[in-house]
Amino acid sequence: MSVYSDASNEDLCDELDTLGWYHYDLSRHAAEALLLSNGVDGSYLLRNSNDGPGCFALSVRAKDSVKHFHVTRRDNVYIFGFNEFPSLQDFISHFANQPLLGSDAGTLIVLKSPYPWRVEEPSIYESVRVHTAIQTGRTKDDLVPKAPSLGTKEGYLVKKGAVVKNWKQRWFTLHRNELKYFKDKMCEEPIRTLDLTSCSAVQFDYSQDRVNCFCLVFPDRTFYLCAKTGVEADEWIKILQWKLSQIRKGR
Repeated sequence: MSVYSDASNEDLCDELDTLGWYHYDLSRHAAEALLLSNGVDGSYLLRNSNDGPGCFALSVRAKDSVKHFHVTRRDNVYIFGFNEFPSLQDFISHFANQPLLGSDAGTLIVLKSPYPWRVEEPSIYESVRVHTAIQTGRTKDDLVPKAPSLGTKEGYLVKKGAVVKNWKQRWFTLHRNELKYFKDKMCEEPIRTLDLTSCSAVQFDYSQDRVNCFCLVFPDRTFYLCAKTGVEADEWIKILQWKLSQIRKGR
């Protein structure tokens, strides 16, 4: 049972809203992608942990990897390692001094710069496009930026039809808040574009006579999709759920 009342939970959530590097329900995988793609050595962020209320994870970039550390909050006291901070401001001030962090594996990390949540889906390909332009004698304005940004995904999924209840393979692309599906990978025009701002839920589905199935729930229809493997289905679900969490936070 949680040690917090509903009122204190609400107050603590409002308190963390003031922290510019608190990323709410950002998943472990998404945190690693953000820090490795757009952060620097020593970049860090705070996110919710799956361990329950009052549990958080501090994700820190350490050269070419990302380390995760437990942060616990009890009765408004923040506990990190062997340190206890009586208020959120004390916790923030500690990190403002760029402390040295040591992991169980012997890694020493200087916490240099918080990663703000307002930086959403940064392009990790911009420098490559500019470099290509210089090498070929063209300017970057001559190039069409087709490289995907962070938070995108594409691949084949099998979709259940709405009228005729058969299953057909379709090519899916996810970019920002739009999930599109095409007849195949070579087609330029999508069969349909799904606006994720209208989607209420994404989850594994066990009602269909298929494995690795998940569904997207919309007001007028539930879409049933199947991946080749459970890992692939989990990847789609996680990134789609992350998209929905960002939409609900108005980002």
